[in-house]
Amino acid sequence: MSSVLYDTPGPRARRRNTLYTAGFLLVLAAGAWWVFTGLAGKGQLEWSKWAPFLTDSRVWTTFLLPGLENTLIAAALALVIALPLGAVLGIARLSEHRWVRGTAGTVVEFFRAIPVLILMLFANAAYAAFFDISPDSRPLYAVVTGLVLYNASVLAEVVRAGILALPRGQSDAARAIGMRKGQTMRYVLLPQSVTAMLPAIVSQMVVIVKDTALGGAMLGFSELLASVRPMSANYGANTIAGFTVVAVIFIVLNFALTSFAARLESRLRRGRRSTGAVVAADAVEELATPGEHVGHRPEPPGRS
Repeated sequence: MSSVLYDTPGPRARRRNTLYTAGFLLVLAAGAWWVFTGLAGKGQLEWSKWAPFLTDSRVWTTFLLPGLENTLIAAALALVIALPLGAVLGIARLSEHRWVRGTAGTVVEFFRAIPVLILMLFANAAYAAFFDISPDSRPLYAVVTGLVLYNASVLAEVVRAGILALPRGQSDAARAIGMRKGQTMRYVLLPQSVTAMLPAIVSQMVVIVKDTALGGAMLGFSELLASVRPMSANYGANTIAGFTVVAVIFIVLNFALTSFAARLESRLRRGRRSTGAVVAADAVEELATPGEHVGHRPEPPGRS
């Protein structure tokens, strides 16, 4: 079927696409076979390397589950702090006051331009020099701080773009019934822009979960990926097996996160289509400016 943006491929194009697909699959299969034979030649596919994950519960209770718990704690703390902070910065960038808009823009552009690893390292050094935080807890503080500063700046741009994507008539209609700027943002613009912003917010949540591994690599934070090294030292140098299992855990975790967000977005879109909320007349009168009442027009001069 042809459309404005797509033409149905002819016989030659279909044959060419089939050849391209077959060639890609052959290359992919050859690459997988090369990796498989390489691992087998190095002894990384021996059952002794993989057996501890299925036969020894201490692999999970001592290494993997505590590391996963620390990863989830750091990601949850960073998300809980970064999301409202990003919303505040994003709304501030839309302020009509130049000094508010300029200050928020400077903060966002500054922290968004710095790699999150550098932010973690600076935060760790600052906590060590100026705060009385135990060395055991300092990596968690540093990881959360770096994640918050960077991701709040990114989320601020997501919020700003989501609000600006709404039709201007939404703001005009809110002002027409007497809503103040704060009420317009709270009751009209933000609720409608959440659905549009949700995919970008979820992708940033996935980034937060994965970036916790930076703290384990540079700050000694005992997160999920960092648990591979001591686990491998205790179970016969099964590094490839450990990284594979950790990668699968990350995939499952992020897939569950994106699936939940997809269901939430679908429910929000269905709710928007199915609900026909009507603002009551008394509520509109309360939102109207003092001395003005919506629905009561003054009598024209000359009428009784």
